[in-house]
Order: sequence, then C-alpha cells, then structure tokens
Amino acid sequence: MEPEILIRKEGRAGRLTLNRPKALNALTHDICLKTTEALEAWRNDPDVALVILDGAGDRAFCAGGDVAQVTAAGKAGDYAMGRDFWRDEYRMNLLLSHYPKPVISFMQGFVMGGGVGYGCHIPFRVVGESTQMAMPECGIGMIPDVGGTWLLGRAPGQLGLYLALTAARMGPGDAIHARFANRFIPEAEWDAVKARLCETGDVIELPAHGTPESAMAAQQHHIDALFAGETMADFVAALEADSSDLAARTLKAIRHNSPLSMASTLAMLRPAPASLAEALKQEYRWTWRSMERSDFIEGVRALLIDKDRNPRWRHDAPDAVPDADVAAMLESLGENELTFP
Repeated sequence: MEPEILIRKEGRAGRLTLNRPKALNALTHDICLKTTEALEAWRNDPDVALVILDGAGDRAFCAGGDVAQVTAAGKAGDYAMGRDFWRDEYRMNLLLSHYPKPVISFMQGFVMGGGVGYGCHIPFRVVGESTQMAMPECGIGMIPDVGGTWLLGRAPGQLGLYLALTAARMGPGDAIHARFANRFIPEAEWDAVKARLCETGDVIELPAHGTPESAMAAQQHHIDALFAGETMADFVAALEADSSDLAARTLKAIRHNSPLSMASTLAMLRPAPASLAEALKQEYRWTWRSMERSDFIEGVRALLIDKDRNPRWRHDAPDAVPDADVAAMLESLGENELTFP
C-alpha cells in the first residue's frame, strides 16, 4: 500500500507530500499525526532550512478532511474518533502557523476545508491556475473549522462571511484577495521552483509574478452591502430585495445550507476571533458537540454518502435558529477544552 503522506528530506528542505490522489488528498488522523511528528523532528535539524507542503496528482492539493470514517463512528455512537481527530488536526494547524522555519505550500486544484487548514496558516502560500479554494462546511452541517474562522475574519470587508455562508469557490486571484494565499506562480514552474528551494534552502527562490484578476475583488462593494446587516434575517431580506445574479446565487446557497451551521458561523465571525489559537478553541467546542447536536452527520449523509442532496436540517430556515441553540454549541467544554502542547 502506498503511504498516505510522503515524508523525506531533499537537499535543504523537509518535504511533506499528501499522497491520496484518488481521494483528492483528503486528510486522515494519521496524516495529521505524522505531519506533527515530522515537523517536530525537523525543528532543530540543521540540515532542514525550510519545509515544502504539496499534494500528489493534478486534481487537488487537499479537498478536506476524510469525514466518512468519522461520521460512520458517530452514527454508531462513537464520538471519540472525531474528537481525537479534530483535536490533533487543530494542534497541527497551530504548529504550522508558528513553525520556526519557513514553510511553503503549493496548492493546486481543490483546496477545501482541511486543505485550507493545512496550507494557509503559513508564511508562503502559493496558488496556480487550477486552484479552486473554498470553505464548504456549512453545506455539510459543519462550521468553517481548522482555523477557518480566523482566516475568514481577516478577509476584507464582509467577504469572509460571504465565503463562509455560501461555500463560494475562490480562483487564484480571489484566494490572494481574500488573504488565504499570497503568491501566484504558474504551475508549469512549480517543479523547478521546488528543486531550487531544495537545493538552496532559501525562500528567495520563490519567483514574483503578477496576481490574476479577482472577480470577488470586483464585487467587494456589492458583497459588503448585501452582508451589512447583523442577523441572518437581515441578510435574507437584503438578498431578496436585490435583483442581481450575485444576490440570486447567494440566496440559493444560503437556503440550501444548514441553518444551525450558518447561525453558528455568524456568531463566530461577529466578532472575529482575536487569534488563530482562540479560533481553534472556539471551533473545537462546536465540533466536539457536532455529532450529537448538529446537522453534521445528516449533512455528510446527504452530500457525500447517499448524495441525494436533500438534507433534513434541524431548523426550517436560515433565520429560524434560536440564539440559545447557537450558544449551547459554543459554550465552554470545561475539562474537555482544546489545549496546545
């Protein structure tokens, strides 16, 4: 069997390559543990000057976490598997964010959910022509986790809220505009760039290219106006009153996604988290409870397993979620609160 992640040293670089191309390089618990182990081993290794993150195949850097096994366990009443996975994944996310050596991600194709957490909390975040980035969790009854609320909270204007509530996909220019990525390099150059990074161990080898145009940047003022309100009801009213294609697409997405997930996400972004660590702690409170008290298992069933695309959410409409239901998902876990080594 092929290993799920390829871990090796090449020249001056430590290399981590997600190696599940048929599964769009979806993250498993073991990948998170092995990534953390490798990073800790390289922390004080004088032979490793920088770390490169990439994914096998052309279709995806990483399309998210592998939730099928987690939801199967949850349906059987085993909540520990998911809680352990998310705890170790979130710890890995924070470790990547403050790693003492430069880390560079090369993110082609689909970059979603867990893939964003894997590749977007680091200093050098490279996208190419094929990049399609998104935080689609509200569509499967989850919230934007893996530090997603931290990234979304730092996007310009109301763009983060728009991305979270609609699962809209970002092309390379959009990802840079939203501050999820910070460098565009044509994908034909990636192999040569990686080779030079390995040879020299110096991020000066990352070439500078112009940033592609961003449709979302062009729509920024419109998005800001549509999400200027304070509640989901305000957003729905603004969208219903707007005759544009953007408003129609946005309203369709919001009416399809989990009301509890969207209401919770709104609460987590208003106000935005003060730090990545605080975002991860808050997200863990929600995901720790997700299999018992949210739409997560039903959303995964409808969108990823049975694929009938007809989820039966716990609440009837985007504006029908009581504040108490959101507060219950986000209250302290006490002794189960997420901590960092």
